[in-house]
Amino acid sequence: MKEHIYTIEINEAFDAAQGCPFCRIFAKLENDELDLILGASMMEPEIRKITNVKGFCPDHYRKMFPRKNRLGMALTMESHLDELKAAIKPGNFLAKDPAGKSLARAEELQQTCYVCDRLEEKFYHVLSNTADMYTEESEFRRKFAEQPYFCLPHYTKFLRTAAKVLDKKSYAALAEDAVKSEEKALDKLKNDISWFCKKFDFNYEKEPWYDSKDAVERTIRFLSGNVELNTK
Repeated sequence: MKEHIYTIEINEAFDAAQGCPFCRIFAKLENDELDLILGASMMEPEIRKITNVKGFCPDHYRKMFPRKNRLGMALTMESHLDELKAAIKPGNFLAKDPAGKSLARAEELQQTCYVCDRLEEKFYHVLSNTADMYTEESEFRRKFAEQPYFCLPHYTKFLRTAAKVLDKKSYAALAEDAVKSEEKALDKLKNDISWFCKKFDFNYEKEPWYDSKDAVERTIRFLSGNVELNTK
């Protein structure tokens, strides 16, 4: 195997066989990164230089805010604002667009996030290792084939990664098992969603719900990943 990092997390996620295994891995990686940036990493000068430039996306600001280290957020924001203030300055009166430099920096900041970039790098290794484990471990191939489904965002990202790191024959075998998993999941979701809809027809009101009560939530997670749903 090319790399040995993350293999424990991968096996644990696939052993659970509940929902998308990559969603569970990604959620743990994200939680660890948020803990780090509001903890030990926050005071490391080299990391602060990066966060000063990149900042954080709205989603990660939202996830950082409820955590206990509000002071950590404020300190990170303070130096980030200093960098931003230095970068956003009006041009002189001869400039074609006095706000041009300011606008460019503001637009750039909408596309960067320290946590997102860290997760992208780590998650690539997870996907790459998963592909290697599939080709090298027969027991893992069994677990892979038994997964209930892979959410569509992770399904596409995983297969794109696997195509890069595996030879054609190995990739073809992996892709076949992945497609079978998705087809089975789609059949189940379609049946459950259809029955959920029928239950709102008075002709079916006395029929049991079977597995359809949470069909909408499961379909959202299949299509969009492990999103947070406000069910209140």
